[in-house]
Amino acid sequence: MLLRRFIVLCMLLGLFLFGWLAWRNVSSRRVDREAPAPVIDKQPAAFARHDFDPSSPPAGMPPLSPGENAECDSDFLSNASVRGVTQQTDATHATLTVTQVKMTLQLKINIWVPIGANQHLIEHEEGHRQISEYYYQTADKLAERIAAAYIGRRVEITGTDLSAESSKILQQMASEITKEYNKELNPDPTQLLYDSITDHSRNGASAKDAVDHAIKNAPIEAPKVG
Repeated sequence: MLLRRFIVLCMLLGLFLFGWLAWRNVSSRRVDREAPAPVIDKQPAAFARHDFDPSSPPAGMPPLSPGENAECDSDFLSNASVRGVTQQTDATHATLTVTQVKMTLQLKINIWVPIGANQHLIEHEEGHRQISEYYYQTADKLAERIAAAYIGRRVEITGTDLSAESSKILQQMASEITKEYNKELNPDPTQLLYDSITDHSRNGASAKDAVDHAIKNAPIEAPKVG
């Protein structure tokens, strides 16, 4: 009789434990659903090539660096917006919780080559373009990782105008996200190594081989900046 009661008790405890684990798993999934992933709008890269007269460069062309005859201007653009909910505790205190982050990403590339430029110079500038596009391939993953760290973040705010304080903090977070994205994306070391390998297209090195080498080895070989 005692053995039977013991067995029944063990079965009940097992059922209770199973039910508790199942409830915790469902609750965990519910929490995950309530924290939406960042919205990343990665737009296609935009490219244009311009031929210019070296004796009269157009006004919209960026200035050439000393010793250079052509230019590849890559502009990585990002815009972040952060949304949240504010729970007021009293007249001058509240808790702000971030509920959503959206980022729009763009890459605009303009190549400027002198009229009559030889194919080797054109291929060199195309190499700069390929490096920029390589980094842009995974820019959305980078942006998602940075933005995801902000979702669910809570900030205590104080002030007589809690709505204005909330807006200010959300704007600050958006600026932080954009700044971190630009910092981590940073193709400059690879571009510098590429120019170092090719001597800015002057040494006859293959642009394709130089691009491949620069992308692979920039973390250890890139020239230091500053």
